[in-house]
Amino acid sequence: MKTKPNIYHEKQSRQLCALHTLNNLFQKSDTFTKALLDDLCLQLTPNSWINPHRSIFGLGKYDVNVVMAAVQLMDCEMVWWDKRRKITPHEVNSAVGLILNLPSPSKVGGLLFPFKTKHWLAIRQFDSVYYNLDSKLSSPETIGDVQQLIEHLTRHLDEDDCELFLVNSTKPCTLAVAEQM
Repeated sequence: MKTKPNIYHEKQSRQLCALHTLNNLFQKSDTFTKALLDDLCLQLTPNSWINPHRSIFGLGKYDVNVVMAAVQLMDCEMVWWDKRRKITPHEVNSAVGLILNLPSPSKVGGLLFPFKTKHWLAIRQFDSVYYNLDSKLSSPETIGDVQQLIEHLTRHLDEDDCELFLVNSTKPCTLAVAEQM
């Protein structure tokens, strides 16, 4: 019987799901920090009093531009998945990992608001099994093999306002995380 792999998993804090997604994807704490992501926001829009790439309150809620810039620091690229295309095993198997951006209920404490926000989460493969590394989960959740992953992704992509990104290495074999897959 196979033992479950040792998977790094950051849990949700404030509005920092993009930060947790990046660290979970690259499997190392502090690969990215709030300070680094805030700095990327400033690099993307340097002369703005209110930065459009994060929460006005400075608590996170980083947009896709910040996540893409962070991924590039790891010699990878994020490729947006066109929902009109069918997902194939080859495309997901060749990726370092996957990132989903999906609608999430908006709440503060126990108070639920009538609108949705967006939530980032990572999916990675370990020992031929895909795992959901959502920071809102108490621990990584097994998705299964590539066919189960495709079914999982297809269900999400059928939802309104859900986006999928494949994270591919721009320098093959340079990432330690690619060797773990």
